[in-house]
Amino acid sequence: MPNLVTCQSSQCLNGNPPSRLECPTCNKLGIQGSLFCGQECFKAAYSKKSHKIIHDLARESLLDDPPINKDGTYNPFPGFNFTGNVRPVYPLSPRRHVPPEIPRPDYAEDGIPTSEMLRLGQPPRILNKEEQEKMRVVGRLTREVLDIAAEYVKPGVTTDFIDSIVHEEAIKRGAYPSSLNYRDFPKSFCTSVNEVVCHGIPDQRKLREGDIVNLGFHGDLNETYPVGTISEENAILIRTSRKCLDEAIKICKPGALFRDIGKVIEPIAVANGCCAVRTYTGHGINQLYHPAPIIPHYARNKAVGTMKAGMAFTIEPMINLGKRAQEEHWPDNWTATTMDGKNSAQFEETLLITETGVEVLTAGKVKSYWSNDTP
Repeated sequence: MPNLVTCQSSQCLNGNPPSRLECPTCNKLGIQGSLFCGQECFKAAYSKKSHKIIHDLARESLLDDPPINKDGTYNPFPGFNFTGNVRPVYPLSPRRHVPPEIPRPDYAEDGIPTSEMLRLGQPPRILNKEEQEKMRVVGRLTREVLDIAAEYVKPGVTTDFIDSIVHEEAIKRGAYPSSLNYRDFPKSFCTSVNEVVCHGIPDQRKLREGDIVNLGFHGDLNETYPVGTISEENAILIRTSRKCLDEAIKICKPGALFRDIGKVIEPIAVANGCCAVRTYTGHGINQLYHPAPIIPHYARNKAVGTMKAGMAFTIEPMINLGKRAQEEHWPDNWTATTMDGKNSAQFEETLLITETGVEVLTAGKVKSYWSNDTP
């Protein structure tokens, strides 16, 4: 018979037969395999200090690694040296269901973007008219979903709840939420709070008054939002990040150099007491998640290539307060935070180069908190 466990008593008089009587304390503590053939063996084992020690060790583990809160949430990395005040709040909710009739990318089951990997090193694609129209549709749907998600940015709302909204809105539109299981990412979009630079995983943390949060839904689009009333420092950071993107978009047209995008962005960031992250870049977007070109957001970069009509790509500068552009990664292998714990903001749009200039495929309404006299 499969999965049978023999009696765990070292002095079992019945020859340690397959057993089903479980120690109730072990069951509560999540200890598996603590089974006995009868009350006599169980009582004999329980009377010994060795079995009670198992209970004590398990309790210490629950309290210290990770600490369990009264509501069942916990920090999965209690020994990690976090750079700021944001902490992950687990458990993560189960993977959300995608109806079988919705087409899936090649990584939907195993997390491996095989098609994308096969095209590594190839030049940017020029989209034909039909493909360009499909990108317009995707850009419009992406904007719709992100704007709906933004309505839930308020104190007390968990980022996991917002992820559930994004997932359902994508499904309603017959779309697969493309971040889901891309290289094993567990959620349908990214939520990056305060010092989190990018790729934050939606969890049970509740947004708080004064936070800033970036919502990113691949299509590809992201924006940073204030949660309630925020500090002037955070307001300047958000405005600076938005201006970096808007000014960079203005230079996009056929013949423009990809490397010049960073030349526009970095001086704006520095003039406002900020810096541009170097590790993460803009990228192409079409049938693949992250194809060529690669677009750095800092000056004196070595990006190759010129813009041509029919190219679709993103610009998405991550701007940090202060002068430290480096990042620290959490043990979840996704969440990137600033090294000094200072806040970071980001805005992103998907662009299509046309014969005469550029079209912003994910364009939305201008927000009041974007406006200022930022130099």
